[in-house]
Amino acid sequence: MPDVILGIDPGSRNTGYALLTEENGKLRALRCDVIRVADLEDHSDRLQEIYNRIRKIIRSNKPTSCAVETPIYGVDPLAMLKLGRAQAAAMLAIKEEGLPVVEYYPKVVKKSITGNGNASKEQVAFMLNKMVSLPDERLSNDATDALAVAWCHLMKGSGIPASKKKTHQNRKKSDWSDFIADNPDRIKGL
Repeated sequence: MPDVILGIDPGSRNTGYALLTEENGKLRALRCDVIRVADLEDHSDRLQEIYNRIRKIIRSNKPTSCAVETPIYGVDPLAMLKLGRAQAAAMLAIKEEGLPVVEYYPKVVKKSITGNGNASKEQVAFMLNKMVSLPDERLSNDATDALAVAWCHLMKGSGIPASKKKTHQNRKKSDWSDFIADNPDRIKGL
C-alpha cells in the first residue's frame, strides 16, 4: 500500500484537507475537500466537529503521516485564537489516531511549491495543478491550501519513510532547476 499524506489547513469555519500519495513516481491527490462547520453556532461545537471529522478521515483513508499549517498572523486576535483552537482540534484528532503530525508555516509551504514564500494563492494553485494529478481541477482555496501543506510535507522529506527517499549523497542544497531535472515526469505541460 502506498504512503498517504494528510494535509490540513485549519479554519474555525472551514478546514481544508487533502490526501496526497505517490504512485509510480507520480503525485496524485486522492481527495481534496473542506470540513464546513460555519452552520454550527457554538465555537466549541465547531471544534468537536472538526475533531470528529478528522478522526473519521484518518480511519477511512489510513494516512501514514500528517501535516498541518500553522496560523501565524492576523489583524483580529479573537480570529487568531479561534484558528489556533481549530488547529489544536485537528492535531489532537491526529494524535488520538496514533499518527505523527508536523506543523508548517504558510511561507514555508508556499516556498516549497513556488520557490517564493510570498507567492499568491493563485500561484500556489497553478503550480499544484501542474505537478499533482487532481481529483477536481476547481478546488476551493481551503482544499488547495491543504494540498499545499501535504506537498510541502512530502518535499521536506517527512512524508515518505527514509527507505523510500531518493537522495544524492553530494547534494547539500537543492533548487527548482534541480527538482525539475530530477523529476521531469512531475511537470505537466508548462
